[in-house]
Amino acid sequence: DKEVRAIFLRLFAQLFQGYRSCLQLIRIHAEPVIHFHKAAFLGQRGLIENDFLTKVLNGMAFAGFVSERGPPFRACDLFDELVAFEVERIKAEDGNPPKMIKHVRELAEQLFKNENPNPHIAFQKVPRPTEGSHLRVHILPFPQINECRVQELLQEGLARSQGAPPATRGDKKCVVPAGPPVGMFTCS
Repeated sequence: DKEVRAIFLRLFAQLFQGYRSCLQLIRIHAEPVIHFHKAAFLGQRGLIENDFLTKVLNGMAFAGFVSERGPPFRACDLFDELVAFEVERIKAEDGNPPKMIKHVRELAEQLFKNENPNPHIAFQKVPRPTEGSHLRVHILPFPQINECRVQELLQEGLARSQGAPPATRGDKKCVVPAGPPVGMFTCS
C-alpha cells in the first residue's frame, strides 16, 4: 500500500515540479487569492501541446491543490520536500529502475513512519467469544451503571478541563521551499 502511494507521490512531484514559481498572490480582495499561471507553467516546461497535463491543470482537484498548497507559510510535508529538494535525484533515477525502486521504498518507509510515529505501541487483538459463551452460568452479568456517579465524573472532568490551557495541534508551520524554477524541467 505504501509503495503504491509512494509511486503516485513521486509521479505527482515530477508532474508539478516548479509549480510554486507559477503561483501569483493577488491582494485585491480582502482575503488574498492565490492564482496559478497555467500558460507560464506549460510554456516553460515545453508542454503546451500535452493534453493530459492541460486537463489535469484545468481540473477541480488541481484548483483545490493550489488553494491548499499555495500559501507560502504553512506546514510542510514529504511532497514539498520532493518537489523542492529531490529534483536532481529524480532526474538521475529516470533511466535506472533499481535506483528508482530504492527511492520508492525509502518514500514508502517515510510514509509508514508518518502514519505510525510510535512503533513500540503494539495492539493486542482481542479474541472473539466462543459460540454459546453468553449462556455460561459462571459469567457475571454486566453491572448496572450508576447515573449519579457518571454525572459526578463528567462534572469533575469539565472542571479540570476549564482550568487547563487550550490544546494546540503539533503542526509546525514554516516557509514552504520554492524549489528550482520551472524552466529547468523538460518532460518527454
